[in-house]
Amino acid sequence: MADEASQLLLGSGLTVLSQPLMYVKVLVQVGYEPLPPTLGRNIFGRQVYQLPGLFAYAKHIVKVDGRAGLFKGLAPRLCSSAIGTVVHSKVLQRYQEAEKAEPGASKKEPVSSLEQVLKETSQEMVARSAATLITHPFHVITLRCMVQFIGRETKYSGTLSAFATIYREEGILGFFAGLVPRLLGDIISLWLCNMLAYLINTYALENGVSMTEMKSYSQAVTGFLASMLTYPFVLVSNLMAVNNCGLAGGLLPYAPAYSSWLDCWSQLHKEGNMSRGNSLFFRKVPAGKRYVWDERRFR
Repeated sequence: MADEASQLLLGSGLTVLSQPLMYVKVLVQVGYEPLPPTLGRNIFGRQVYQLPGLFAYAKHIVKVDGRAGLFKGLAPRLCSSAIGTVVHSKVLQRYQEAEKAEPGASKKEPVSSLEQVLKETSQEMVARSAATLITHPFHVITLRCMVQFIGRETKYSGTLSAFATIYREEGILGFFAGLVPRLLGDIISLWLCNMLAYLINTYALENGVSMTEMKSYSQAVTGFLASMLTYPFVLVSNLMAVNNCGLAGGLLPYAPAYSSWLDCWSQLHKEGNMSRGNSLFFRKVPAGKRYVWDERRFR
């Protein structure tokens, strides 16, 4: 219980601290650019037009809504984080209890390293998927609360009222908009991360005390690579969660009414926008695009 409580506190603290970052990221993912590009220099010293980065974007939000404006959507996100942590923990706990309850569990022969990785990854996949499935409605509400900044709407002003609004307008399925690409991205990222870490630890690094620290770093490195490779799933999931929901950020001129997440993926791929919002610092103006001030977007 103490471990679970500490995980909840730590998770809640990280959620609060990262809220402004996620807020800016979501608005960029939708394609909203409230500030025009400026002329700057890249790492090679060449002059290029750059889009405002995280701090300039956040400063604009503060100018419009005050400092509290950076924390729109925090309440449902905190609910999602807390519930997700509990569900994830409970599922893994059930697996542990089931293993202990098996006859002759203490006399089992040790399994190979690969078998152990496959087993633990499978259990983690089930735990994460269960947490994602249960908390996705809160995730949808979080995103829609943030995207309201674009059209200055107040449609999703509270967590409970947002639940009522979504159910009234879209039914049960509205709570799970964008769920499929989110689940796929999580699962692919998890397997990529764990299998790459296993291969590096087993074949690339030699055994020995000096390599212990390197092996612990390999998980972080592979996790970063896996998240980069699966970022398009995150982008498509977030766009589908707000698409055609009645908010300005989910309608034209920002986004067409996608028929499915595969349609959204296809459109983004054609436009060359599969990595939109992945970087919030060095944001070069897309090639062949011009900024339209009245619409705060690129064409």
